[in-house]
Amino acid sequence: MKLHRALILTAFAALATVAFAQSSANRAAVVNGQTITQEELDKAAANDLRSLETKRLQNDATLAQDKQQVLTRALEQLVADKLIEAEAKKLNMSKEQLLDAEVNSNVETPSDSDVEGFYNANKDRIPIPKEQALPQVKQYLIERSRSRYHDALIARLKKQYGFKSYLEPLRAKIETAGFPSRGPATAAVTIVEFSDFECPFCGGLYPTLKQIEKNYAEKIRIVFRQFPLTNIHPHAEKAAEAALCANEQQHFWEFHDSMFGNQRELSVADLKQRAVDLKLDMAKFNECLDSGRQVAAIQSDLQEGARSGVSGTPALFINGRMLSGNQPYSEIKEIIDDELQGSQTAK
Repeated sequence: MKLHRALILTAFAALATVAFAQSSANRAAVVNGQTITQEELDKAAANDLRSLETKRLQNDATLAQDKQQVLTRALEQLVADKLIEAEAKKLNMSKEQLLDAEVNSNVETPSDSDVEGFYNANKDRIPIPKEQALPQVKQYLIERSRSRYHDALIARLKKQYGFKSYLEPLRAKIETAGFPSRGPATAAVTIVEFSDFECPFCGGLYPTLKQIEKNYAEKIRIVFRQFPLTNIHPHAEKAAEAALCANEQQHFWEFHDSMFGNQRELSVADLKQRAVDLKLDMAKFNECLDSGRQVAAIQSDLQEGARSGVSGTPALFINGRMLSGNQPYSEIKEIIDDELQGSQTAK
């Protein structure tokens, strides 16, 4: 009987221990007799935790991009060394003699007016006094000229001796189905743009992309993903929501073009006036914008962008190949042409 009672007491003690452990596990703190639960803590820290996760994803992607750049630079140097060695041997010269003849002898020394002009055009980005900057500017212009002739030599030798790289460019896998797009789904090149309607650099890229669309017509498809930088652009979040609300009525691109056509008017009142001007169903648009139901979709875009290495806007992915910032037409064209050439070679 005593043994039976002892077993019962032991069982009750074990249950009490488990119950206490479970209740303690759910407690983050107790203050003035009130419990703060783990759920409350997680909710209070949700935004900051989400930011930390975004940074982790961006860091992982940046590491992969940095590794690819290191390999690409190393390969280019190896290729250049072998091409110069081959050409020097062919001409019965040393490598130094070849470089002197093809590169160094052609390098232009900039005039004082050239140096002064470059300084004046870029002085807002030069953090040192003018008298210290001018010698450095001159040296920079000399090295830029040397690089231009060196690159021209290597480009000529690649054609002359034959060159093919098997080092695949880094490509991000980004979902495109179901997102606003224009251009044929069968296009050889897909450009995914992560953008912010209040970002001035995105506004600067807008006419460039319009020109790309015009010149490449049926060869490309453009997909738009949201990446509002809310820490520096107070209207960007609602502008992104408004674009997706317009998308519900199949008027995304009209709204998109309107906002990039005038980035100064992005208040909620401005967004609703745009919807009026575009003759949207205002009851549906206002309900969508006021409810905030597009926020989850925008957060999903932000996470996927971060996972792919986006930390600022605009960011383009041309068949998965990342190009950051307000890039000139020539830079975007170079990658598109390379992708088009690759698609033809693969056939």
